[in-house]
Amino acid sequence: MSNTPPCPECGDANTYFDGTFIICPTCGHEFSETSPATEAESQRVIKDANGNILQDGDTVTVIKDLKVKGSSLVVKVGTKVKNIRLVDGDHDIDCRIDGIGAMQLKSEFVKKA
Repeated sequence: MSNTPPCPECGDANTYFDGTFIICPTCGHEFSETSPATEAESQRVIKDANGNILQDGDTVTVIKDLKVKGSSLVVKVGTKVKNIRLVDGDHDIDCRIDGIGAMQLKSEFVKKA
């Protein structure tokens, strides 16, 4: 008896390993054992200070003066940041701010514009 998980498409338990993938002979679906974990991570939701869901490419506004670590620069309240990218980690927004350059922000200090 094999220890393969059932097919996520049709639920059939008669699946088998074929190299790196698991294959369902009933519906032909190919999947890997790490698919559910990867799906859960890609479904991670990042929200701004007001609870609005953020997406790649959004424009946000800074809601608090933020000191730039390692320099004397400050990102002022009301600064608009265009075309954000969401990343994993403590600072979950990767962006470029005019006059300062590339930096990472925490989503709790921005609101969707």
